[in-house]
Amino acid sequence: MKFTFLFVFLLFGINIYATDFKTSKPKDIALAPIQNNVRNVLDLSGMWKFKKDSANIGEQQAYYNGLTNCRTISVPGSWNAQFDDMRDYLDWVWYETDTYIPSSWKDQNIFIRVNDATYSAKIWINGKPVGYHEGCHVPFAFDIANVIKWDQSNKIVIKVENQLSPSRVPTGNVKGGSLASNPAANYDFFPYSGLNRSVVLYSLPKTYIQDITVKPNYEGTTGLLDVIVETKGKATKATVTISGQGKEITVPVKIQNNKGIAKVKIPNVRLWCPEDPYLYMLSVSLGEKSNPKDIYSLKTGVRTVSTNAKQILLNGKPVYLKGFGRHEDFPVLGRSSSNSLIVKDFELMKWTGANSFRTAHYPYDEENYNLADREGFMIIGETPGVGLYFSGDSAELKARQTIMKQYIEEMYLRDKNHPSVIMWCVANEPNDKVALGQMSASSKEDKAKAEAEFEKLFTQIRSLDDTRLIMYVGVMMGPINWFKLTDVIAINRYWGWYTSPGSIEQGANTLSKELDRLYRKFKKPCMVTEFGADTYAGFNAVTPEMFTEEYQKEFIKAYLDVADSKDFVTGMHVWNFADFKTSQSMIRFGGYNLKGVFTRDRRPKMAAHYLRSVWKGQ
Repeated sequence: MKFTFLFVFLLFGINIYATDFKTSKPKDIALAPIQNNVRNVLDLSGMWKFKKDSANIGEQQAYYNGLTNCRTISVPGSWNAQFDDMRDYLDWVWYETDTYIPSSWKDQNIFIRVNDATYSAKIWINGKPVGYHEGCHVPFAFDIANVIKWDQSNKIVIKVENQLSPSRVPTGNVKGGSLASNPAANYDFFPYSGLNRSVVLYSLPKTYIQDITVKPNYEGTTGLLDVIVETKGKATKATVTISGQGKEITVPVKIQNNKGIAKVKIPNVRLWCPEDPYLYMLSVSLGEKSNPKDIYSLKTGVRTVSTNAKQILLNGKPVYLKGFGRHEDFPVLGRSSSNSLIVKDFELMKWTGANSFRTAHYPYDEENYNLADREGFMIIGETPGVGLYFSGDSAELKARQTIMKQYIEEMYLRDKNHPSVIMWCVANEPNDKVALGQMSASSKEDKAKAEAEFEKLFTQIRSLDDTRLIMYVGVMMGPINWFKLTDVIAINRYWGWYTSPGSIEQGANTLSKELDRLYRKFKKPCMVTEFGADTYAGFNAVTPEMFTEEYQKEFIKAYLDVADSKDFVTGMHVWNFADFKTSQSMIRFGGYNLKGVFTRDRRPKMAAHYLRSVWKGQ
């Protein structure tokens, strides 16, 4: 009898206990934590306790009360990169740290914000369940005021796992997928796991600004900003102030039902663009300006993005996107945040003459966007929706669509006020097949269903944001008709590498004909968002051969020459900025994708020098 009771408790009791975990609210990550007179931030980056839990017994054994027999890990950091014995491990682990929370924070809203836990996470504080989040590369936050111990140390414990599954995004362990690899990711980059970005505590007043949305426009020389302010608590008025060029413009806002809108006019506006990335300071003061309940400030730029039949237009003028697909990847760091690496990568991109990049294949650490705002780089912001497919198991499809809807909202809320973000990419290489590399869906009805499901994602992002362009990136031999949903035709193409290998001329000819067909069909500006060749640094040949530096350079040159011959091509992004780690497979020497024009440790290959000569004329 006792055994039966214990079995039932273990079988059902854990699930009942799991209901104590709140799910995160996307609105809680809309504004990055800042420090000012009424808000506080405490960064918990540093050395944490760490414990592997391959049998998933940690909750039963109450690891959330404190870890024993553990090792030390750096947060932020990818556990696969820090521990050689856990390189391919993707199951459960536990993190722990202790911190004092200043008593001056009492009587405020206290939140914990995790800027990335790949893939799912549960949080306990002082042994009490706080919240649960599923999804990678995006932040989440929870109110923790009711579990804090004042004037003593607080124990923070986070359980994380990164199991690969067809029901998750990005997908993994997909039967019949084209990327047979170990670990079995259905995407071509390494599934780095853990707390890859910072964890912070922050405080907010009882009545506070929950969100600010800036929608920029201009008429003639006058900048026009719609500033939407959303609040929590009791507030009836606010003040929006725009500062820049030695001037200050103040507009009162009436708050009704926790929302108000300010329409701001900026005379002699200075428009944001790559040549002059001017930023205005926007501040919102809640309540009486002389004694505000809350204050939040951010930098923003005034610019518009649109298209005509052949070009992307920034502030009504044609702009050509020169740049790269990138990955957050570096030796030892894995996918973890590093401001030094961000600065280094921007310096190298500027050295080549690039003016843009795509956040392939997930939202990046937010400091990338802050620096792009200041440096004048244009960003295509991409969801984690890489390798999406819309057929097969209906429950798995529903789960993928649910997490994609969440990703789109979280990405938009976090990044919507960055002028550098000119375009949203809904997905990279989605497919109407069961999985990339399998046979086509079995019927017209299946294909129509796949398209309808994909269109839902476009409908969502367009309903959220009417100030930016929307696109997805098409795969070789993928569905063509889906491009009717987009503002820009964006394709990844490797003719002359994966097909007709060794023949750059044949590959370039295939690309040229395909671009012509796409433009005739859709009459939209086109760009190639991936093209390149794997290259082993220092491997050379008099006559270009695959994997030599000469072949990579000539491959890139041929594709750029094709683009130059077509007035409807509005951008070219080389794949990739730098070599990066992948799962092990037959097509990835040493477990690396070597298509970078820089090595993984950021040394230039011949192709990087060539791009500098073309893009910068040096």
